[in-house]
Amino acid sequence: MLTKNAEGSAVLEKPAQRETAEKSIAKTATPAKNAPKIFIDGQFFGEADAKVSVFDHGLLYGDGVFEGIRFYNGRVFRLEEHMERLWDSARSICIDIPMSRRELDEALLETIRQNNLRDGYVRLIVTRGVGNLGLNPVHCKRPSIIIIAATIALYSEEVYRRGLTVVTVPTRRMGPATLNPAIKSLNYLNNVLARIEANLANADEALMLNDAGNVAECTADNVFLIKRGRIMTPPITAGALRGITRSVVFDIAAELGFKISEVDLTRHDVYIADEAFLTGTAAEVIPMIRADGRVIGNGEPGAITTRMIARFRELTRETGTPIFPE
Repeated sequence: MLTKNAEGSAVLEKPAQRETAEKSIAKTATPAKNAPKIFIDGQFFGEADAKVSVFDHGLLYGDGVFEGIRFYNGRVFRLEEHMERLWDSARSICIDIPMSRRELDEALLETIRQNNLRDGYVRLIVTRGVGNLGLNPVHCKRPSIIIIAATIALYSEEVYRRGLTVVTVPTRRMGPATLNPAIKSLNYLNNVLARIEANLANADEALMLNDAGNVAECTADNVFLIKRGRIMTPPITAGALRGITRSVVFDIAAELGFKISEVDLTRHDVYIADEAFLTGTAAEVIPMIRADGRVIGNGEPGAITTRMIARFRELTRETGTPIFPE
């Protein structure tokens, strides 16, 4: 559990201190919807007091990285993989995260405890920190860490039963030569523009192509197609994020006896697919049943997709890093 030292820095409590603090939290915890607690640089703040400087380069330039992480039934799902990707993203853009992996793990778990949640979503943000109005990050002396724990429901259960509709949008996914999609950065304007275009077309999601005209991903999800029992997904080199849920689907497919091929896909491949589904931390695994007005398969979630969803939900209920002492 995190506490503050005399200088206000975040430190891990000793076991005896932690036991006392946990008992105190158990007695005084208030439902998260009434009193959310947000972690900012070693301290917890109520929602009204959780603030960052207007000179933070995360705000001024989208200069920072983040992870969206789910927790289910009192366990954080794939915490290690998310933290690994966060560190990789930060290292790629030359941000030195001012906490150790162990300290940040504990800060994330304690944020969930402070909000008395067992199921929900964590947004973990690392910004470049406070600088001046200039672009040069050399003036940002210390990165800032923000952790928000809340509930989330990106789609209703009805959408998981009937499936999503998508539309191909004009906005192209940025490639490795611009802002590498492997970096999960705070600059999501590319995705936001695509999301706006999907909204204007009354679609549930936007299908984004790369500069070669091949499928990259959706605004916040990886894309999977199934044709004659073969599962296919765009390679990372096509502009797809190396999604954590994407990797879970690879594991599930192997377990169920299916092979996934990473191949370049076109809109034609989407239109003629027997089944399709999207994956993402917030969206989980969700069927796609219509693209650009074309019905995919028979217009209903397919058998393989349904098995993928069922197994994924089993894993989220049964595995993960425990949040509360057992």
